[in-house]
Amino acid sequence: MPNSLRRSRRRILALLGSAALALAGAIALPGTAQAANILSNPGFESGSLSPWSCTGNLGSVVSSPVHGGSKALAGAVSSSDNAQCTQTVAVQPNTTYSLSGWVRGSYVYLGVTGGASTWTTSPSQYSQLSVSFTTGAAQTSAQIYVHGWYAQGTYYADDISLDGPGGSSDTQAPTAPGGLTSTGKTSSSVSLSWSAATDNVGVTAYDIYSGSSQVLSVSGTSATVSGLSPSTSYTFSVKARDAAGNVSAASNSVSVTTDAGSGGGTGFKQAAPYLYEGWGDPPSPSTVMSATGVKWFTMAFVLDSGGCTPAWDGSRALTGGADQSAINQIRAAGGDIVPSFGGWQGSKLGANCSSASALAGAIQKVIDAYGLKAVDMDIENTDEFENEAVQAKILTALKTVKANNPGLKTIVTFGTSTTGPTYYGNRLVEQAQSLGAGIDVFTIMPFDFGGGADMYGNTVAAAEGLKAKLKSTFGWDDATAYAHIGISGMNGLSDQQETTTPAIWTQIRDWANSHHIARLAFWSVNRDRGCAGGGVVSNCSGISQNNWQFTSITAGFTG
Repeated sequence: MPNSLRRSRRRILALLGSAALALAGAIALPGTAQAANILSNPGFESGSLSPWSCTGNLGSVVSSPVHGGSKALAGAVSSSDNAQCTQTVAVQPNTTYSLSGWVRGSYVYLGVTGGASTWTTSPSQYSQLSVSFTTGAAQTSAQIYVHGWYAQGTYYADDISLDGPGGSSDTQAPTAPGGLTSTGKTSSSVSLSWSAATDNVGVTAYDIYSGSSQVLSVSGTSATVSGLSPSTSYTFSVKARDAAGNVSAASNSVSVTTDAGSGGGTGFKQAAPYLYEGWGDPPSPSTVMSATGVKWFTMAFVLDSGGCTPAWDGSRALTGGADQSAINQIRAAGGDIVPSFGGWQGSKLGANCSSASALAGAIQKVIDAYGLKAVDMDIENTDEFENEAVQAKILTALKTVKANNPGLKTIVTFGTSTTGPTYYGNRLVEQAQSLGAGIDVFTIMPFDFGGGADMYGNTVAAAEGLKAKLKSTFGWDDATAYAHIGISGMNGLSDQQETTTPAIWTQIRDWANSHHIARLAFWSVNRDRGCAGGGVVSNCSGISQNNWQFTSITAGFTG
């Protein structure tokens, strides 16, 4: 949430384009390809991706829509990942091959890495793509790819064919991958990493096994196996594979027991609109609670008063002032608060504390002062959100305080595009996974999109984009991903003149309840008063409404 009403959002614009590079034999004339499809699992009829590998775990096999047979590939493109799926095959040098495939979606590409490619704009039905290429004089493998384009939605591919003679001269298997370890787990997934294998030609994929069954194939040295059962022990191993199909010995085995199930997520539900004692004619929280039934408030903002020392707005004492008086009122009325660290402007602890441990110590001071059940890090602007090192510092600090305070819930709040997280939002999610931060709720702020008119549709699309990112990053199912999502809107007029009416906010709340997300908030209770035509100001919404109407609607959020 902003510390002032002025804010900006940078949106990543997808630049659409294509390139076609022709490979030609430099000395001898190319041979003629024999008409034989040398790709494995070309129509995905096996029901699994193997031996295809997809970036970001964004590929899946679906039953509809298909071109032929009963299965097809779906690539869940995000704003930062084009969901490229590849297969590396052995080929013969100085030979012409024909590549074709059937695709459906917006801006879908088919090609060979380092060579020719082709693409189509946005067919609503399956359309065939075809391209040919010629291998080099010493080339023995080729990587075939299909992908969509950033933020353009899911694409589909089926019946991909590479016609030509296969190569078979390589008979040497890769070395076994080493150092297999588990880097994280949930009730339905296990994350793994290992050290790279070596090969005389090159490793093209790693196959992950659960017991004796292959469950996943990836191109990198980490993966998340999803779709697992809660409280169940699994034993994993990994084998390396090269373009000729030679397979290594298995890595070491690692046994992991998944977490206990909790009904699809953390079990944490919070309706907590922002209350700010720093401006905007702060209302009496007990009056608002009595009128609306709301129980939680997000208290803004904890900043740095110098030397990595927390204070309200960086200037009001952590205890003993107006903020503590408001918190005492809330708790006396049977409610509670979650402090929000950061925001759009000001001197922020995340940016200014020298290390993750120092930041964790600052957060701990606030936890100790108020006996907190949850903390929120509102990560915004270039000093925190658009600084990947600061993102990592904040996430590591949250991991520390979570470990030191059993039962504490951790929330991160950040901006979004209309289709889901931007580059830096995706990076935040990815770092949370890689650091094992254990974040309970990823809250997006679906406003200040740049003038979007459909605030309900844009909010839902943004939340669905976040859900897809959480699924692909953590290996969660739909229910678990939704249960880690929060929405924090802006009532009435936003800084960019977008309008969220009480009716629209009711729609958003009802969607949030029906999808069982974790958290619903808005900026702010201070503005939850009508002033039609009043513009974007600190103490009213700029539209016609009843006092505390958005708070009343939010109080109906149950998750």
